[in-house]
Amino acid sequence: MASLTGTPVSGVGTIFRRWDGSAYQDIGQINSISGPTMTRNTIDTTSLDTTGGYRTFIAGFRDPGTITLNMNFTRDTYEVMKDDFESDTEKDYEILLPDVENTSLNFSGLVTELPLDIPTDDKVTANVTIKVSGQVSLNSGSSSPGA
Repeated sequence: MASLTGTPVSGVGTIFRRWDGSAYQDIGQINSISGPTMTRNTIDTTSLDTTGGYRTFIAGFRDPGTITLNMNFTRDTYEVMKDDFESDTEKDYEILLPDVENTSLNFSGLVTELPLDIPTDDKVTANVTIKVSGQVSLNSGSSSPGA
């Protein structure tokens, strides 16, 4: 079997974007991105005549999970995320990594949480949570929604 190799990638230079209907719009002041937190359900198929003493499973539905953005508060970016929170329509987003392949993760989702953190001795931040809906696409380079 061939060995899989690659070069580790720093998060510095990662870009988070939101589709505005005609082009991706960069959302700045992101401190960190967590996710997507993809999981898969399993269905227990163990029966009394299962051999070997181990439970058996088959694949169930996949859950694309959530994306969490820790971002510095700016009126402009908070307003965009608040508009998405107020909307009942999924929005299209992209995470563009700074690797050689220009890897992008494209997904649709709904903003489900928009808490502010206002400390006494540090910057104001927002921890935006986006519930991903449907499959996360892994691409080389940016791509428009539906492409």
